[in-house]
Amino acid sequence: MVVSTEHAPADGRKRRRSHREVADVLRDRISSGSLRPGQRMPTQAELADEFGVERGAVREALRILHREHLLSNVSKGSPATVAAPSERLLGRDDAVCPQPTMVGLAPRVAAAFEAPHVEIDALCLTSVSLTMAIGEPLRRIHAGQHKPAKVDVRVLLPSRDIDLAFPAAVDGGEDESGQVHRHWLDQRNAQGQVLRHNLLALRASHGIDVSVRFRALPFTPPVKLYLINGSEALFAYYTLTKRDEEIGQESLEMYDAQGARSVLFPFRRGEGLRDTTFVEQSHLWFDALWNTISRDLELAAG
Repeated sequence: MVVSTEHAPADGRKRRRSHREVADVLRDRISSGSLRPGQRMPTQAELADEFGVERGAVREALRILHREHLLSNVSKGSPATVAAPSERLLGRDDAVCPQPTMVGLAPRVAAAFEAPHVEIDALCLTSVSLTMAIGEPLRRIHAGQHKPAKVDVRVLLPSRDIDLAFPAAVDGGEDESGQVHRHWLDQRNAQGQVLRHNLLALRASHGIDVSVRFRALPFTPPVKLYLINGSEALFAYYTLTKRDEEIGQESLEMYDAQGARSVLFPFRRGEGLRDTTFVEQSHLWFDALWNTISRDLELAAG
């Protein structure tokens, strides 16, 4: 086997690579045809030696490419095989087709927890969709099927102190007591508290290093965005409808968006220049909001 030097610095010493960087190099080799459909991959030991990483990093890189339908026969027993074009297309619809939030988000969040370091960023109106999507990976962890070493979750939500563009009463005068706002705020806080509690509980139950942080935005986001493990961005529009909502003993007509039904558009790093650039720019946009105009959010106090 010829060992590539494309990732080696000029002085000949190997720079330690992350599992994502290993996946990026191998993905490029598959895309360029350097690794051909049907070809056996080098062994995990050979890849670990080439990239100067532990076998665990190689295994995770191979899992990433397997989830992207670029590799088949990924197992501990034998080297993986570069997937044929037909095999890649079999899984491509789920990978690239827009889907309702709860159809598209849940499996991607579950797959994210197969990585040793889980990183999820979310910008949304409430965290209800993310809280629901996190249920399956939590079940798998408690069942002993997965155990990431670290989980980092950041969530940007609207501040309680702003006048929301939505949800809002059709006639603002009908909500002079602020019932619509309080109803949204209660849901924002309750869902965020459940998400935080369920994830932080993994510290005591499984010894996982968990960080869950929330920050408040000074505006109502017209879109929702999920960033998963640095490799995928899921984007959706909040589409407003007029509907009646029972709040307390009163029925109010309001403008609102049903976020769980919003259609997610997936973008994946390595799926071409457009997708890769969208993922990178989405991370820059999220980080900019997180580090500039947002502020700490205390869910218990709103």
